[in-house]
Amino acid sequence: MDIPLEISLNSDPPLISVIIPTYNRPAYLKEAIASVLNQTYTNIEVIVSDDCSLESPESIIEAFQDPRLRLRRNARNIGVGLNTTYAFVESNGKYVASLNDDDKWDERFLERLVYPLEIDPNLVLAFCDYYVMDDHGGVNWAATQKQTKKEKRHQLQEGIYQPFWKIGLVDQAVFTASAALIRRDAVTWDKLFEAGVFWDYYIAYLACRSGKGAYYCPERLSYYRVHAQSENMMSGNRNIQAKIRKGKAATFCHKRFMEDENLQAHRSYFQQELAHANTTLGIGFLRLEQPLEARNYLYRALQLQKINLRTLVALSVSYLPQSMANSLAHIRNPGLFVRLR
Repeated sequence: MDIPLEISLNSDPPLISVIIPTYNRPAYLKEAIASVLNQTYTNIEVIVSDDCSLESPESIIEAFQDPRLRLRRNARNIGVGLNTTYAFVESNGKYVASLNDDDKWDERFLERLVYPLEIDPNLVLAFCDYYVMDDHGGVNWAATQKQTKKEKRHQLQEGIYQPFWKIGLVDQAVFTASAALIRRDAVTWDKLFEAGVFWDYYIAYLACRSGKGAYYCPERLSYYRVHAQSENMMSGNRNIQAKIRKGKAATFCHKRFMEDENLQAHRSYFQQELAHANTTLGIGFLRLEQPLEARNYLYRALQLQKINLRTLVALSVSYLPQSMANSLAHIRNPGLFVRLR
């Protein structure tokens, strides 16, 4: 969709706040910031929210010499949920968008997504498709197409979806962390921290709850980076704490969604996801050599989903002698978290 001339030349375009949460990724951060400052839509404020990185990104911010860019830095590490929450609460724009510090945007990202929101007050957000890139910034076409199909954007036509419960929360087609623009006053931003590392998924939920619609732009206007130090890759490999963070976040979200009366048509899906999250937490605590804590989560998983081989195997392992249980719990399991993001 091209921006009409009368909109693109508006002398008083709305302010857009861009949030970039960051932690210990200075090289990628520079790319992310540059992609925002190079947007064809220029009335923006950019808040880099640093979660107490080992080295402050202050010098990176200063090097850009752009008054639209500012740094907020936590005195201690508080986690991505709170770090992002504080930045959203401090934002001033009519619209807000976030960009992961290891991702980047096409220069037309904001221009393309702000127009439908400006002409239709019944929209809460506009979102687009995105590329998957490797750690060096090269586009992985096979992964890109796979992700589009996985999140079912290939089934979407350009236009308005209202309500958008299914595409937002079941299909997870709305990637609010790096590929959406949101009407700021339609979402309660001070509750994001409750969802931990799933803060972006929870934004989609809060946006759905507004009752307003979502506009889909099928262009790929964002680039999602897959690399060894991303939270998703760590939680899918041997980083136990990352796995537990993700399991707890998933447990919070899917329990909340199961309880929402607007989502009862999809309750079985969220129940299955909640069982999966509890099993993941159980396996995480097995790897921490805490079998009693592990069993609590594994029994919850069985209550939600009676027969599940993965859960039953993990529960059986929890009753083995500790040395044997520890060896089995650390066997690599690529199915522990299969989502790319």
